[in-house]
Amino acid sequence: MNRNKSPLIVLFTLAVSIFFVNSCRNVKDAKTANEQELAAGAKMFQSTDPRVQKLKLPAGFQAEHLYSPSENKQGSWVAMTFDDKGRMIVSDQYGFLYRLQVPPVGSAAAKPTVERLNIGPDAPGNDPAKPKIGMGYAQGLLYAFNSLYVMVNHRGNEEFSKTSGLYRLEDANGDDQYEKVTLIKELKGEGEHGPHSIRLSPDKKSLYVVAGNFTDPPQMNAYRLPKVWGEDNLIPLITDPRGHANDRRAPAGWIAKIDPTGTNWEMIGGGLRNTYDIDFNDEGELFAYDSDMEWDFGMPWYKPTRILHVTSGSEFGWRTGNSSWSPTFADNLPPAVNIGQGSPTNFMYGQSARFPDKYRRAFFAFDWSFGIIYAIHLKPEGSSYTADAEEFISGAPLPLTDGVIGPDGAMYFLTGGRRLESDLYRVTYGNNTLSNGKLATVKVSDEVKKARKIRKDLEQYHNTPSKEGGVAFAWPYLKHEDRFIRYAARIAVEHQPVSQWQDRVLQEKDPIALTQAAIALARHGNQSVKNQLLTALTTIKYDQLSDTQKSDLLRAFELVIVRMGMPDAAVKSQIGSYLDAHYPAQSNDLNRGLSKILVHIGAPRAVEKTMALMATAQDDQASKEMYTASPGLILRNPQYGLDIANMLAKAPPAQQMFYATVLGGAKTGWTPALYEKYFTWIRNAFNYKGGLSYIGFINKSRQMALATVPPEKLAEYKTLSGEGLLSSNGNDLANNAPNPKGPGRPWTMEAALPLVESGLSNRNFENGKAMFAATRCISCHNMRGEGGNVGPDLTQLGTRFSSKDMLESIIHPSKVISDQYAATIYTLKDGSSVLGRQISEENDKYMVSQNPFAPDQLREILKKDVVSSKVSNVSIMMPGMINRLNEEELKDLMAYLMSGGNKGHKMYIAQNTSK
Repeated sequence: MNRNKSPLIVLFTLAVSIFFVNSCRNVKDAKTANEQELAAGAKMFQSTDPRVQKLKLPAGFQAEHLYSPSENKQGSWVAMTFDDKGRMIVSDQYGFLYRLQVPPVGSAAAKPTVERLNIGPDAPGNDPAKPKIGMGYAQGLLYAFNSLYVMVNHRGNEEFSKTSGLYRLEDANGDDQYEKVTLIKELKGEGEHGPHSIRLSPDKKSLYVVAGNFTDPPQMNAYRLPKVWGEDNLIPLITDPRGHANDRRAPAGWIAKIDPTGTNWEMIGGGLRNTYDIDFNDEGELFAYDSDMEWDFGMPWYKPTRILHVTSGSEFGWRTGNSSWSPTFADNLPPAVNIGQGSPTNFMYGQSARFPDKYRRAFFAFDWSFGIIYAIHLKPEGSSYTADAEEFISGAPLPLTDGVIGPDGAMYFLTGGRRLESDLYRVTYGNNTLSNGKLATVKVSDEVKKARKIRKDLEQYHNTPSKEGGVAFAWPYLKHEDRFIRYAARIAVEHQPVSQWQDRVLQEKDPIALTQAAIALARHGNQSVKNQLLTALTTIKYDQLSDTQKSDLLRAFELVIVRMGMPDAAVKSQIGSYLDAHYPAQSNDLNRGLSKILVHIGAPRAVEKTMALMATAQDDQASKEMYTASPGLILRNPQYGLDIANMLAKAPPAQQMFYATVLGGAKTGWTPALYEKYFTWIRNAFNYKGGLSYIGFINKSRQMALATVPPEKLAEYKTLSGEGLLSSNGNDLANNAPNPKGPGRPWTMEAALPLVESGLSNRNFENGKAMFAATRCISCHNMRGEGGNVGPDLTQLGTRFSSKDMLESIIHPSKVISDQYAATIYTLKDGSSVLGRQISEENDKYMVSQNPFAPDQLREILKKDVVSSKVSNVSIMMPGMINRLNEEELKDLMAYLMSGGNKGHKMYIAQNTSK
């Protein structure tokens, strides 16, 4: 759902829907209440519905399919809530609001009753002849304060729709409809990065709203994140080469707290990319599930989807293009856990569910792209948390859009979005009789209690004008060992008048406090103090700092230069000498910070040293692990998984790319030998596979560096740097393989078979071969020695199968599956699952291939970790691969397949004779 996934029609890939069977457990001779609970639930919810059978759930849980809005021409539902009478209210992404009376748990045969809501004083009722009503297009719904709050995400160009903004709907006359419509706040922004969800605060007195990075923050009454945000990165700016979010600037996505009438708005945090949803845990702490930018996959500034602890005044560092902040920057906060690639949608806490306590204390994070609901288990750490992610529910296809814990304690969730088929499900545990009362307090250490209290005490100063004593209270905590406390202390200081603390910064002797205070002063101080401030930073004994403290110090240098400008020559030289003595460092993170600053200020040996690092740098293990986890997603979604497969086949060296980007902006320090090394690296970098914007980013670095070369060498360096490899727009490699001319269509057997059986004589061999490549058959299949080896060799296809057989295998690939090419689903003890093609089996492990473009890259699965395995009953070849072809292109492709790639076949004789 979320964002701009690149459309890709794929042929015969190891990437397709998987049907996970939710086997209802037959518990015999149950001896405990829990076993009896599970047995009763299993018996109650036995289902043969394939929409349920495809779901993989934890033991003891079962699912019901309740309703299909698509089958009833009610759109694709993306938002839901329950009202005070226990009725569900939902919204079509591109249409109306509906209200459902959901049948009780256990009434398997009953179906919801559904009505379209009447909205506004002139609502025409349910008269089908008058379908236009005054509300819809919601991506957030919440019933609270005897009102329905609706977050409309739309530009309002349909007659029945409203423009983007937060609305309050009320029943003014007691007729159980919503006559009164109040626009609380119009919001500038729409689409998949527009305004999203609404949550009720833990004290049930306020609302929290969240918006994506295409939504301008409205004027607010207060800002816990001080309103001095900026881009704040010394890396030479390259906006997305394909134009995505190029005009978006800080604070990017944001979260605000409002009162029920929407009179007072307070910004809680920002720097989000595209968070669809937020929620609170049972301790009243706010969390969010933020998105990634998949076009940046494999690049040094890529950040995966992640779970964030949203504290007061928090900043999470999304910035446009390559300037997105590192999670290590001191002026933003780290994730509780990285999830990986995906498209976050719903995010909710399980406290009110009739589930085991383990899951009542979990957040549930919905991924639209790969059809996974993760259970997020928090672990207290200092004043914040870390977390583990567990695969809770999965299925394919399962485009998850929204979810809610109902008043009955069951979990309800929707699938759909982008006009896909939409379904409503309900998930229960056992026979749904576990208590969902107040959770018992979890015991935490005294150290955690103390750290939380300090952070919350500091957050009392996160408003302007702040109460007195803020500087004196916060200052000692600038050097606290807890990162969230240091952050909260700095934000508290920033909320005080600068005149109260500027001199204290410049006189500070403690290196940690000075570093954090310098970050604050860079954001608020006058440029006149920059030389004094930078000089003070050079007095810090660098070698006595930890790596984290060194990273924070480098960030302080960077922010002072970004915000206040280049220092005087003497101070610039002093900074260069101070930092050059420690460059290169032992860590990639420190070398990123050092290279940016030293190259930017033109330090004498900066280009030479950075070039040497670029030639040999290896990515950190954490980065490698992030990408090695990705093959598990390839087979869950044939469209988006293929992008991952492409990259993992030859992933770019992210650390080297970072240095290349920094060097692209270098104005001095070049020699002919260094230019030659740099442009040779650039040319070779075009051989790697990254996200959709990878080639464009490399090309932009190349162009920046070319702008500095001597005019007489420009042509030579253009050639050396691979200019001839690029397409005209510079965002792709030149590719002579033709694309289908189309227009395509959703081909069926009824349409395709008569066309093919009408005759395949005098076909175009070269075009058929081109369509074999354009539809990506060649990626996985071999024809006369050319192509992949994931699927069977097709050279002899025409001698064994009719055109009808071929078309049926192409259009309905799951009808007959060869066990030689089937995928296997392994369910592991930790609740996760692995899908792949088993290549070999040893005494203690299975070796599985998950990437069709790198079939030799195998994943090892220890047998001791496997609970069960089964062959998938869905083909590893995806349907729809011919849907880009027009009639003539389909006939040429079928002729190529029938001929076995033989240009001398009789189907081409007439054509060849005519030549």
